[in-house]
Amino acid sequence: MLGRLAAFGVHVFTALGAIVGFQALIMAAAHRWEAAFAWLGVALVVDTVDGPLARRLDVTERLPRFSGERLDLITDYLTYVVVPAYIIYEAGLVPLQLASVTAAVILLASLFHFTDRQSKTEDGFFVGFPAVWNIVALYLMIFEIAPWPSFALLMILALLTFFPLKWIHPIRVKRLRLFTLAVMAIWAAALLFALRQGLPGSFAVQLIVALSTAYLLAVGLLRSLDTANDA
Repeated sequence: MLGRLAAFGVHVFTALGAIVGFQALIMAAAHRWEAAFAWLGVALVVDTVDGPLARRLDVTERLPRFSGERLDLITDYLTYVVVPAYIIYEAGLVPLQLASVTAAVILLASLFHFTDRQSKTEDGFFVGFPAVWNIVALYLMIFEIAPWPSFALLMILALLTFFPLKWIHPIRVKRLRLFTLAVMAIWAAALLFALRQGLPGSFAVQLIVALSTAYLLAVGLLRSLDTANDA
C-alpha cells in the first residue's frame, strides 16, 4: 500500500510541472521575463528529478493504469515548447511579421520530436534537436540577439529536429558524466545569477554560458561522428 502511495506521489510530482508551466505563462503574459524563466527552471528541476524517482520506486509496476511517460511528455510539451514559444512571440525576439510563423514552426516541429519513437539512443543521447526551446528562448535574451538572427537560429534548430545529429542528455549519458554534471552546475549557477541580476546577462554570464554550451554541443557532435564512422 505504501509503495502504491509513493508511486502515486511521483505522478503528482510530475503533474506539478503543468502548474509550474502555467505560472510561467502568467509571468510571461505580464512581461516579467526573469520570473517566467525562473518558473521554467523549476519545471526543469521537476523533469530532472521525476524520472529517477519513478524508476527507483517502480512506478510503472505499482501503478500500471497511469502512464508516467505520457504524463511527462504532456508537461514537457507545455514547459519546453508552448510557454517558450509564447515568450518568443510576446517578447518580440523575432521580427514582428514573423512572430506567429515562428511560434507555429516551434510548436509543429516539437510535436514530431515528442512523437518520435527513435528520439533517443541506447546510450542516452537525443537524436535530432531535443526541443529545449526554454533554454533557447533564455539564450536569446541573455545574449540579446537581434530579431532577424534569432529568427534564423530558431528555424535552423527546428529543421535540426529532423536530422540524426546527437545531442547530449546531461543526466543519462555516461560518457564524461561527472565532468558534464560539473559543467551543468556552473552553467545553472550562471543562469540563476542572470535571472537575479536581470536580463540580458553580463559578459561573465555570457562567457560561462557560451563555453558550457560549446562543451555540450561538442560531446554531441563527437557522438554523431562516431555514428558516422560506424556506418
